[in-house]
Amino acid sequence: MKTVILYQSKYGSTKKYTEWLAAELSCDVIETRQAKIDEIQKYDIVILGGGIYAGGIAGISFIKKNFEKLRDKKVIVFAVGASPYSEEAISELRKRHFKDDFEGIPLFYCRGAWNENVMTWKDRALCSMLKKAVAKKDPANYEPWEAALAQALGNICDWTEKKYLEPIIENVKWL
Repeated sequence: MKTVILYQSKYGSTKKYTEWLAAELSCDVIETRQAKIDEIQKYDIVILGGGIYAGGIAGISFIKKNFEKLRDKKVIVFAVGASPYSEEAISELRKRHFKDDFEGIPLFYCRGAWNENVMTWKDRALCSMLKKAVAKKDPANYEPWEAALAQALGNICDWTEKKYLEPIIENVKWL
């Protein structure tokens, strides 16, 4: 089956996962901003990879906007974030992005990286506000993402690992 990976990467982790996945699946890769639906319709399997920003998955709008034309394709999404895997966080992403027609789309999670030195001013400001909110809480009561934020602040962290792609690869191979 002919497969393409669409991706949208802001700081590089999603791109890294996309490259690893493309090498494993021997498939094409197109950056979401360059994607044209007429070209994407040639594929049987469409995988979208996007970073998580403010609870949204980067690039998911391409799938939603073009879903009628992708209805007969196998669509898979993987989201990349700095937090450790959390069933609650995945559930929230599902509620936000995978309602109605999108409910059956498989969603996978890959842990990304953290480097404040390369963040935009806006992202650093948002993280600063989150840091202040988290600092008011007792560390014993942190959510997983809050503990990860507290650990990462001021540090350069890279949690990307090929093992996060294994469930995606298995899902594609069973098609």
